[in-house]
Amino acid sequence: MPSTPLSHTAARCEEYESFARAAEAGLYRSLQSSADGLKDAEASKRFAAVGPNVLVHKREKNIVIQFLLRFANPLVAVLLIIAAFSVFLGDIASAILVSIMAIVSVLISFTQEYKAGKEAQKLSDMVRTTASVRRNGAVKELQMKLVVPGDIVELKAGDMIPADMRILESKDLFVNQASFTGESYPVEKFPDSVLTTTCELNEMTNIAFMGSSVVSGSARGIVLTTGANTQFGEISKRLSEITEVSGFDRGISRLTWMMIQFMIALVLIIFAINWLFRANWVDALLFSLAVAVGLTPEMLPMVVALNLAKGAIGMSKKSVIVKKLNSMQNFGSMDVLCTDKTGTLTLDKIVLEKFCDVAGKQNESVLQYAYLNSFYQTGMKDLLDRTILDHEHTAMHGYKKIDEIPFDFSRRVMSVIVEIDRKNLLICKGAPEEIYKRCTHYELDGKIYDIDAAKLTFLKKEYDELSAQGFRVLGVAYKETPPTQSAYSKDDEGKLILKGYLAFLDPPKTTALETINALRKLGISVKVLTGDNALVTKKICTEVGLNVDNILTGDDLETMSDDALQQSVQTVTVFARLSPLQKERVIQALHATRHVVGYLGDGINDAPALKAADVGISVNNAVDIAKESADIILLKKSLIVLRDGVVEGRKTFSNILKYIRMGTSSNLGNMFSMTGASLFLPYLPMTPIQILLNNFLYDLSQLAIPTDEVDEEAIAKPHQWDMPSIRRFMIVFGSISSLFDFLTFWLLVSVFHATADIFHTAWFVESLTTQTLVIYVIRTRKIPFFQSRPSTLLFVSTILLTLIGLILPYSKLAAALQFVALGLPYVAMITGILIAYLLVTQVCKKYFIKKFGYQ
Repeated sequence: MPSTPLSHTAARCEEYESFARAAEAGLYRSLQSSADGLKDAEASKRFAAVGPNVLVHKREKNIVIQFLLRFANPLVAVLLIIAAFSVFLGDIASAILVSIMAIVSVLISFTQEYKAGKEAQKLSDMVRTTASVRRNGAVKELQMKLVVPGDIVELKAGDMIPADMRILESKDLFVNQASFTGESYPVEKFPDSVLTTTCELNEMTNIAFMGSSVVSGSARGIVLTTGANTQFGEISKRLSEITEVSGFDRGISRLTWMMIQFMIALVLIIFAINWLFRANWVDALLFSLAVAVGLTPEMLPMVVALNLAKGAIGMSKKSVIVKKLNSMQNFGSMDVLCTDKTGTLTLDKIVLEKFCDVAGKQNESVLQYAYLNSFYQTGMKDLLDRTILDHEHTAMHGYKKIDEIPFDFSRRVMSVIVEIDRKNLLICKGAPEEIYKRCTHYELDGKIYDIDAAKLTFLKKEYDELSAQGFRVLGVAYKETPPTQSAYSKDDEGKLILKGYLAFLDPPKTTALETINALRKLGISVKVLTGDNALVTKKICTEVGLNVDNILTGDDLETMSDDALQQSVQTVTVFARLSPLQKERVIQALHATRHVVGYLGDGINDAPALKAADVGISVNNAVDIAKESADIILLKKSLIVLRDGVVEGRKTFSNILKYIRMGTSSNLGNMFSMTGASLFLPYLPMTPIQILLNNFLYDLSQLAIPTDEVDEEAIAKPHQWDMPSIRRFMIVFGSISSLFDFLTFWLLVSVFHATADIFHTAWFVESLTTQTLVIYVIRTRKIPFFQSRPSTLLFVSTILLTLIGLILPYSKLAAALQFVALGLPYVAMITGILIAYLLVTQVCKKYFIKKFGYQ
């Protein structure tokens, strides 16, 4: 894996190195251009050859294709296959009922996700669409997509860099590359040729990259590469090739195939029994297909879609757009949150943290001198100057500017000369190592001391300590000059007195520590993956309460095998100086160790990690490629909403599990009962239409599960798909359900000597009431109603659908459904079995939780 902030092949690396080393004349020759730019005709030829200056995005599928692909869900496919068989065999009513189930579930999930996708698309309006390009010797505004290699581009503060460019001329040019490197501070760009030792972006100080922006200054540059051939484009191309299957999708897939295996086995057995002993093969097949529908949790796609949609709607009220519904559950299952540092943990705003004397003691006079320097300079004020001027300061009275010595890149300092109390004061501010060269004395506690070799070591100690803490440091020095002197040059920046230091930092958000602690309480560990350097990262991570004892850098990852990295990611919390693909590699290592991983980031360098994570989280002012890669977009760059999202996701997953536990166990119990009844009854235990109706009413009652309340215990820690646990629950409680069915059979046949019609009706009512009302027991670890109440809507829907099932045998529809009215003894028997079943299930649940736990 590459150790640089960008991805390079050897050939690309060599190409960019040659661009960085080349003189201006050499660049014109190699790119067949000139200082006047390209002719329109030549630009048109190049546009035809290289194509538009746009990134590679995954093609958006046609809306019809998107909808049809929803039917590829295995459960939906099974329902449609059953419907097709029913049509073939002439059972149109069954076919319609099953088809409705499939289509409604698809419609719900498709509609919600399509709507969210459209909302997210509206956020992609931050990229400037034009660039100032010199064509035919004149500067004109062109759409960015028309820029071609060899174009001469003029840049000014606020411009987006339209392509990868070599800087030819510049004045005080500072470029924000945070979206690439993760570093908060703008970097200086200048036209001098550079001999790079690696392909690291920061070494290419004369190349500006597409996707970065001009913070201050102005420049002229020549376009080297455009579109997909830029560094930004390479990352975009890489993302278009990444296809990740989330933890939620993997879990649903495993559950689906487990149910299909059970279904195939039991259906074949039931078909064989009924065909061999009592029915022709058509009736046996129709009955078996009805059984298949009975065993299939056909409402699972719909219940899942409703749960996820409810969670997404809840999050939208908290200024969060859920682009992909499945990410709601992944939010809840997440046990590791990886995050970029800049702008996520930090304010993404440089703040003056300290102003101190040479011994590190706060000193207002140091701030005052720095303020005078920044205030009176007439050149382009950089980000640090503006930060000083924005800081609280003392009033300025009695000062008069005499002259200034502008900043340049060779000196890396700048000076102003001001008059106060009839004295001229030269105040110099800049890089400490350059300030030291110009100082012969230092000030401490109002006294002036000489600087010798030993003292210089002492003076540098405070600077080194501030740097080691991750601060960006400037030195401040001064001297008095003759009041008669009116003109100054850089030769006057000598024999200065060192006054002190200014320390700047992109500080952590006030909510960062609170959020990290809240996530820890929810069982989520936070890891930082940043392109910034280790010292700055260590400082920030310490302040937000993260463990920084062991930091891994991109260079460390370069030498690590996948196995070694998988071991390290378990214990290491902070990863610094990472390239985009190294971030992705860390995510993959966490996946390999069975973690569900979220990633929070907003830069170009975060895009591969956002794509690789189970749930990618970005913000509305992120670069387009990050928003496109994310599953969830925060409209407010607030960390607190992450906790809300996790809780909402866990509620969603908990309610999905309620349906799965209840549906799989009840359905399996019914199938066991159906298989057993087929062995001793001289008739079908229930007609196909009755099976489908039973299943339809029961499933309809459960559509209110997404509104159900969730116990605190269910959201206290992350839950992942646990197939052995679901299978165990299904078999144990399915068997309990089946035992009560067999008790019903025995009573109906041996005690009541029921006819076939009465048997069908009584078992229909018993089956519907028990499997519908058992949700009260299964939905909670606690005692139903006394310790945990269902939502009003769930209570109403289950009672209402149960009453409908009880009334049907006495209604005008009874004959069409082959029901008969049940006498009071049958009703009493069913009531007794229902009460006994719910009590036994509650007792067994208690022991089951004690022995196996409860997801």
